Amino acid sequence: MGPGEATAVIFDFGGPVLLTPFELRHVGERDLGLPSGAFGWTGPFDPAADPDWREFQAGGMNEREYWARRAQEFSDLTGEPATMPALCSHLYSGTEDELVRPGARALVDDARSVGIPVGVLTNDLTSFHDERWLARMSILRDFDLLVDGRTEGVYKPDLRAYEIVIERMGVDPEATIFIDDQPVNLEGAKVAGLTPVRLDPTDPAPGFRLARELLGLPWE
Repeated sequence: MGPGEATAVIFDFGGPVLLTPFELRHVGERDLGLPSGAFGWTGPFDPAADPDWREFQAGGMNEREYWARRAQEFSDLTGEPATMPALCSHLYSGTEDELVRPGARALVDDARSVGIPVGVLTNDLTSFHDERWLARMSILRDFDLLVDGRTEGVYKPDLRAYEIVIERMGVDPEATIFIDDQPVNLEGAKVAGLTPVRLDPTDPAPGFRLARELLGLPWE
């Protein structure tokens, strides 16, 4: 696919649109009155210090298993339930502007302004966040379609997950880009005929720049 040839865009939500839990560890620690560094998981920001992350990236566990371990550690530290919504209620306690990447917000707005369909294919949105939190995220209402793997019972990188969002959006996969932060999910998108665009949380600008180039949107 060349510049300006994409006619639709599908986002993963956590990572490309929403800041990752790794970027918000300090918020959760502060919210809970924990010392800095109490949440020791570092993910892509310091893989050498996070053996579980390295195992996940190597295929030894899936993403849900990785976060289940983090939720258990959170529970062991705080006595709160060992669930991701409990942990995320502290990590994601800030305002929407503090939680959504400005580059994602601008890309969604600019795509919609020229009639480019925008959708979301996420694995665990409702596994990580409760209904009250979701209701206050106005950006969710800016997408033409949202498909959540937990609700559908099928998760990326399963081919069917991509087929569901493609079918419901009514888009041509060969003219659609798919933005995700996980290589395994980008490989799945490629199998589905989508053009993968990696959004690296440690350096998101190149991913947003490439997405805009393929969609024919200006980059400032």
